[in-house]
Amino acid sequence: MSKQEEQLNKVRTQNGFIAALDQSGGSTPKALGLYGVGQDAYSNDEEMYAVVHAMRTRIVTSPAFTGERILGAILFENTMDREIEGKNSSDYLWDVKNVVPFLKIDKGLAEEVDGVQIMNPNPGLGDLLAKARSKNVFGTKMRSVIKSANAGGVARVVEQQFEVARQICAAGLVPIIEPEVDINAPDKAEAEALLREQLLVNLATLSADELVMFKLTLPEEGNFYSECQAHANMVRVVALSGGYSREEANRRLSANNGMVASFSRALSEGLSAQQSDSEFNSTLDSSIQAIYEASST
Repeated sequence: MSKQEEQLNKVRTQNGFIAALDQSGGSTPKALGLYGVGQDAYSNDEEMYAVVHAMRTRIVTSPAFTGERILGAILFENTMDREIEGKNSSDYLWDVKNVVPFLKIDKGLAEEVDGVQIMNPNPGLGDLLAKARSKNVFGTKMRSVIKSANAGGVARVVEQQFEVARQICAAGLVPIIEPEVDINAPDKAEAEALLREQLLVNLATLSADELVMFKLTLPEEGNFYSECQAHANMVRVVALSGGYSREEANRRLSANNGMVASFSRALSEGLSAQQSDSEFNSTLDSSIQAIYEASST
């Protein structure tokens, strides 16, 4: 079995969840602030990325962080370009931790139109995908946001996601399609109904070898995306925490059988730069275990 087949089998069949470690430029100061590192700890972007890489390295090298409970980890490009304990970050994840590496590839969100924010143009995507392949990355992740139940807006979000997903499949990677429904949307359930309809319509257009994953907001109704989960082209449907607390995210996740977590804030909740290694590892271990259990329903 090739490395890619091994990784596909792991993501598709094993219990566990995907760790989202992909905060990028705009969200990094907030992530560092929650970790107890103020903006006085760095004076430019390069220093900021070095500090956040140290935080991610501490998480990934922790004895709590292994492939027994974690299927994969989503990296930011800057993290992919760096090393962890002398190894390329993505190789460290797979070779040392048995965790499948993914890469965040979008360039942020466009202004809101028709109740949605589609992805910004990404003219360098081809080069980025080639670099990801050269660094043994398995898949990618890209995010759009749905803020209200506008049928035209939702259709545009999903069409754009699938258009880019085909390019990613053609490059030999597995795309995670992430059309996030804002948890504060006043008509969240209606937006989810529109989204599910469009996801199924677009899934039906894929060829047999175009495998995809979905990363979706935890829905108002349990097992709402089960038809997507059962589709032949689907590797796995994962859930984003979207601003819910870890406790609430885990509660909602438990009501969606076969859906697994891909949490960011909910994973690192309670971690602090000021903690001793034993405190840090213990906090991370209990966080990972709670998310693992909620992902195993």
